[in-house]
Amino acid sequence: MSHYPDPHQGSANPYPQPSSGDSFPEENPSSGGFSSGEMVPHGQNPQTGGWQAPPEHYQAAAPQQQALTVIGDITITQHEVITPAGRFPIAGTTWTVTDMSQYNENISTAGIVLAIVFIWFCLLGLLFLLMKEQKWGGNIQVTVQGHGMFHSTMVGVHGPNTVAYVMQQVNYARQLAAAAA
Repeated sequence: MSHYPDPHQGSANPYPQPSSGDSFPEENPSSGGFSSGEMVPHGQNPQTGGWQAPPEHYQAAAPQQQALTVIGDITITQHEVITPAGRFPIAGTTWTVTDMSQYNENISTAGIVLAIVFIWFCLLGLLFLLMKEQKWGGNIQVTVQGHGMFHSTMVGVHGPNTVAYVMQQVNYARQLAAAAA
């Protein structure tokens, strides 16, 4: 189905073709889409555009498995670990977690301002200095190694539940590794 009008209909051509010296030659459907001057290697399909690896470099696509959990940029399926560096079996992997999170508790800025404003009302303003502000920060480093591969990822900590959640995911990955062995 074409969204453009047929250039051969009617007397006026809304999309005129450039004259000779065209840098984009017309396709010739009888030769598989290539102009008559181009050679198509025997046994290969013509390339439609972009970079394409030679057929001897193609790898058979692995059957798609459902991702069971994701830790940072590490994806864990039933039988393998998928990282940006590659895929490897989950059996025999070693998982390590390093908690580098930080917890800070300070007097809140609003508490200081309210204490200064209400200091003259029977020293009631000093109670506002008890207002605390909790801040979580830092990272949790998760590493996986096995089968000659090593990958490390950092997961940002945004609250008290982040550490427990990441530990739960890593323990699940460890259970999958033990079950696959």
